[in-house]
Amino acid sequence: MLLFGSSGIRGIVGKDLTIELASDIGSAVGTLYEKVVLGKDTRTSGDMISQSLIAGVTSAGSSTYHAGLVPTPTLARASRAFDCGLMVTASHNPPEYNGVKMWNPDGSAFNTKQMIEVEEHISEKEFGKADWRNVGRAYDHEGAIEAHIESIVRSLGTFESKVAVDCGCGATSVISPLLLRKLGCEVFGINTQPDGFFPGRSPEPTEDQLGDVRDAVLRKRADVGIAHDGDGDRMVAIDEKGRFVGGDRLLALFASKCGTKGMVAPIDASMILDDITGNPVVRCRVGDVFVSEALKRTALEFGGEPSGTFIFAKETYCPDGVYAGALLAKMTADEPLSSMIDALPSYPATRESFSFDPSRKKLLEKKVAGEMEKVKCDRLLTLDGFRADYEDGWFLIRISGTEPKLRVTAEARSEEELKRLKGIYGPIVKRCLS
Repeated sequence: MLLFGSSGIRGIVGKDLTIELASDIGSAVGTLYEKVVLGKDTRTSGDMISQSLIAGVTSAGSSTYHAGLVPTPTLARASRAFDCGLMVTASHNPPEYNGVKMWNPDGSAFNTKQMIEVEEHISEKEFGKADWRNVGRAYDHEGAIEAHIESIVRSLGTFESKVAVDCGCGATSVISPLLLRKLGCEVFGINTQPDGFFPGRSPEPTEDQLGDVRDAVLRKRADVGIAHDGDGDRMVAIDEKGRFVGGDRLLALFASKCGTKGMVAPIDASMILDDITGNPVVRCRVGDVFVSEALKRTALEFGGEPSGTFIFAKETYCPDGVYAGALLAKMTADEPLSSMIDALPSYPATRESFSFDPSRKKLLEKKVAGEMEKVKCDRLLTLDGFRADYEDGWFLIRISGTEPKLRVTAEARSEEELKRLKGIYGPIVKRCLS
C-alpha cells in the first residue's frame, strides 16, 4: 500500500482521497501523536477533509488544534508547539485535488520512516480506539499567521520596495500582502481573495499563468513580482522588466547572494549550483521531504527545488514561499532583480511533462528502466528516476511522485549539446509512452 508521494498524500477528492481515507489518516496520526495542529488551504473540499481528519485523530484519543485557513509554511511553523502538524492541501495541483502533508515540530515533513509507520497503521487498520470517556478534544488554534509574520519581520527587518504579489486565490492571500506591507513595501495585490475554485489562474504558478502579475509589474513600475502556488510553499518571480524568473534561477540566486558554500538540491536541479557554491551539491530525490532530510543529515543551511521551493534551515525545515518572497523583495530594494539574474551563469535547458494513464504506471516504470539501462553515458544515476550524465550535460527521465506525468529534464553547456541530448532521450520517451 503506497499512499505517500514525493510530497505527502494527495489525489482527486471522492475518488483517490475519500472521507474514509482521511479519517483513517487521522486515526493513524492520532494513534502515534497526542497533540496535532491542523490547517487547510482554500480548496472547496478543505473543510470536509479537515473534519474527517479531526474525527480520526480524536477517535484515537488525541486532540486537534485547528489553525484554519493558513499557508503550509505557517502551519509547519505552528507545529513547533505540538507533536505534529497536518496540512490539508494539494499544493499546486488542480482544484479537484486535495491531500494531507504531515509536519514535525522542527518544520520538516515526515521522513521516510514516519511515512511508512503511518501507512502500516492505515493498511492494517491498527488504530487507537478511545472510549467515550477518553476521546480527544477539538480546539481552535489562533495566532499562527501573526506569529509567522512577526518571525519574518524580526529576521529581515524593514525595507522599501514596490512589490506586485499574486496569491492565486490560495492560502497566501491571508498573509503575503500583509507581511510585505509590515516590512515597509508598497504592495499591489493580485488574486488575493481566497477562492477554492482558483478563478484567477491555476494553483501552479507557471510562466503562462502569470500575465496579470507581469502586467502589474510593468504598469506600476514595481521592483519585483512574486507569485505563489495554492498553499504557499512555492514562489516564483517576475523581474522589473517583466521577465519570468523560475525556481531554477531563484535557487541559483539565493545560493549566490546568501554566500552558501554547500547546499542540497534534488537530482533534477541545475549543474549551475555546483559552479556557484564551489562544491558538489548534495543531491537527493525530488520532493521537499528529501531536501529537508538531507539538510538535517548534512547540517547545511540552504536547499531547494527547481519547482520553486526553498528551505532556509535557520528559519524552518519547511519550504517557505512566504519567507522566500519577502527575502527576494528585500534583495530588490538594493539591486534590480534583472541585474542579479543576468549576472548568474546560464546554460540552455528544457523541462517537459507527458501525461499517461495511471493504470499503466508499473508498465511505464519497467519500460523506462529497460530503455535507460541501454543508454551509453559517463554515469547513470538512479537515485530518483534515471539521470544520464555526460561531460557537458545531462538528462533525467522520471515519473512524477504527485501526478500521472512522465517528466523529462535536460541541461547542457551549449545549444548543440542540448540538441544532441534531445536526440537521445526523445525516441526513448516516445517508445516508453507508446
